[in-house]
Amino acid sequence: MMSRNAIKLLFLLPVCLSMFGCKEMDGFNDVVSQDTTKPEKVTNIRVENFNGGAHIIYDLPKSPNLLYVLAKYRINDQVEGETKSSYYTDTITVNGFAADTPHEVTLYAVSRANIMSDPVSVTVHPNKPVYQLVAPTITLTSDFGGVNVKAQNTLKREIGLIFVAFDDNTGVMEVQDQLFTREETIDYSVRGYSSSERRFGVYVTDQWGNISDTTIANITPLYEELLDKSKFRVYQLPTDSPIGYNWILPNLWDGRNDGDGWHTVDGVRPPFVCSFDVGNRYKLSRFVMWARAGEYAYGHGNPKVFSLWGSSSAQPRDIQLPLVAEEGAQIGDWINLGNYRFPDPPSGASPRQSNAADEAFVRSGVSFDVPLNAPAVRYLRLSIAETWSGGSSAHVIELSLYGSLNN
Repeated sequence: MMSRNAIKLLFLLPVCLSMFGCKEMDGFNDVVSQDTTKPEKVTNIRVENFNGGAHIIYDLPKSPNLLYVLAKYRINDQVEGETKSSYYTDTITVNGFAADTPHEVTLYAVSRANIMSDPVSVTVHPNKPVYQLVAPTITLTSDFGGVNVKAQNTLKREIGLIFVAFDDNTGVMEVQDQLFTREETIDYSVRGYSSSERRFGVYVTDQWGNISDTTIANITPLYEELLDKSKFRVYQLPTDSPIGYNWILPNLWDGRNDGDGWHTVDGVRPPFVCSFDVGNRYKLSRFVMWARAGEYAYGHGNPKVFSLWGSSSAQPRDIQLPLVAEEGAQIGDWINLGNYRFPDPPSGASPRQSNAADEAFVRSGVSFDVPLNAPAVRYLRLSIAETWSGGSSAHVIELSLYGSLNN
């Protein structure tokens, strides 16, 4: 297994330097005064602890050339923390402690000439850090082609989940994937494995390089395969949306994710629906959607909110699908297999200002999971409730579906 020190070296540097930063540097480095008088110390110190850190409250000295208060402390065995707070406030925050144990913090008042006061020490006792709160909630279970991890991040703080798995070539546990999130409920899958037993693990890290113990389980991934698109057929139903611009439905599975797709006519109301037969009864695991890229990436008729419906009936009857329905809802011969929202632009830009990286994200295809409890089906209906433009037509370039045969 990869050692904990090796894991720390792998992730501490990039996490600290590129994602979060290990110090708060607020531009207080320049000497802006020739007054070299040593400032007085801060006084009347009080502490308010929180998870992984503390707010330290104090009375500022009367020194007229005071610029900021500096806190120095040790975050963990390898990292020292440093925080600065201007003379406009009476509070400084220290954060990132590895454990809910007493930690010494040294405070300095610093003048405009960069002269430091005598040190003042204060002990903080942070509550249990968030990464240690998340780690015990982790559960690992089999998923199609890999492993699924669930966890609870009740404080909704930024944490990282690092996935490791036994590597047949190196003979040790190797890092396979990582997820950084502040979501309260974490439900994430790592795929790409054969359906043979393998040792998987997950540990939690944070922006300060703290690392939890690793949750490990021996798991056999469920078998999945790419559905054979040569067996797909149009299953036209009266309530399907009319086709526009000669972008016919078979384009949706022609294997070209950069060409024409399925496109409805303009001037109809959502949901925009198409129906097709995948040729056999499958327990679906996931699907990849290629939306229209380039200038269309986060606009026009590209799906924003949509659902996948399925049926295992021999000849499922038509039904008008609702705009919104709960997952698992059954209407006539059709059951809601899942409700989805296309991800926002990864850059964080607004949809109308998406950049080249966002367009590349769309062009590469986006994967969506089908819930494990969804039934096996042969017929599918894609139902788009809302497009990124909010307009009166919809389009998708390509769909690839994965699952296991269930005849």
